[in-house]
Amino acid sequence: MTPFIIDAHQDLAWNMLTFGRDYSQTVAETRQREQDTFAVENNGDSTISWHEYQKGRIALVFATLFAAPHKAKAGEWDSETYQTSREAHQLYKKQLDVYDRLFDQHPNEFAPVRSNRDLTTLFEGWKTLPGPHPTGLVTLMEGGDGIRSIDELDEWWERGVRIIGPAWMATYYCGGTREPGPLTAAGHSLLNGMAERGFSLDISHMAWESALEALDRYPGPILASHANPLKMVKNGTSNRFLTDEIIDHLLERDGTIGIVPFNRFLDQNWKNSDPRQNCSLEMVATHIDYICQRAGNAQHVGFGTDFDGGFGLQHIPPEMDTIADLQKLAPILSARGYSDRDIENIFGKNWLTHLEKSLPA
Repeated sequence: MTPFIIDAHQDLAWNMLTFGRDYSQTVAETRQREQDTFAVENNGDSTISWHEYQKGRIALVFATLFAAPHKAKAGEWDSETYQTSREAHQLYKKQLDVYDRLFDQHPNEFAPVRSNRDLTTLFEGWKTLPGPHPTGLVTLMEGGDGIRSIDELDEWWERGVRIIGPAWMATYYCGGTREPGPLTAAGHSLLNGMAERGFSLDISHMAWESALEALDRYPGPILASHANPLKMVKNGTSNRFLTDEIIDHLLERDGTIGIVPFNRFLDQNWKNSDPRQNCSLEMVATHIDYICQRAGNAQHVGFGTDFDGGFGLQHIPPEMDTIADLQKLAPILSARGYSDRDIENIFGKNWLTHLEKSLPA
């Protein structure tokens, strides 16, 4: 049977609010509707939908709460930005409401996963029965500025958030992408509060200094939902990628890393005007293999596509048209000597293991 896939990072609510995308419609319908619009101009053609989840056996997605600080506003079209923690808080709550409506309006297509009970129910179908099946969504908060106090963690937990990444760019809690810095005093308090409540910690956007601190002191489950190894990124220099030191510490902590099949995460100098052919799924496989070689096994790597998160069809390897084409990596990995069990782990079982260990009963 074709292996199921778990994708550890998709900005679904951001896309639904920013571009009005309806992921219950097909990719073809979305692309037709968005022809010659600001959505394609600024984000590229969509690559995801429930129908593509079924085609590619995408059983579960880590669905984000994401908003950028106002200083990173990409243009007038970019509606989901904030200037204060209060505004960030409101945007994240609005995105939670978007997910709740999605579950209410499309219960046969999308299902919330907040506990091991939910997880078991979801995979009873995916593992044994022919489709279609609902795709499960685990809520991941990307950037901690919407958390105005540690006491609010209880409210976020009750609303279904199970994973928190404290940074995007630098936040109140720590340094982030392009903005180095350690954990702040508030950041240390945040990690303590997260651990007490059982959240997983996502270090993907944390600056190298703060990521290493967190790996040393956070007692709970840790992951990098969408972050490629720095050494494998052609022309790579950005702190958005993971150093070997961070990778090794994460492996020591039994963490999992989601590889991003985005051309600029394969070659940092790749530009939107460059041919898609300059990058390839072979390069994605090399990133996966790098993590496996450092780990000594295939139990700590998976996918964190970030599909439609600021890029689309025009910005991914040419072998791919939609997210369903992740399945094309199976023969590539097989040719490199990976067993069927290894491929099943990489495609979804490693993330499933993380969730089984980290979600409440």
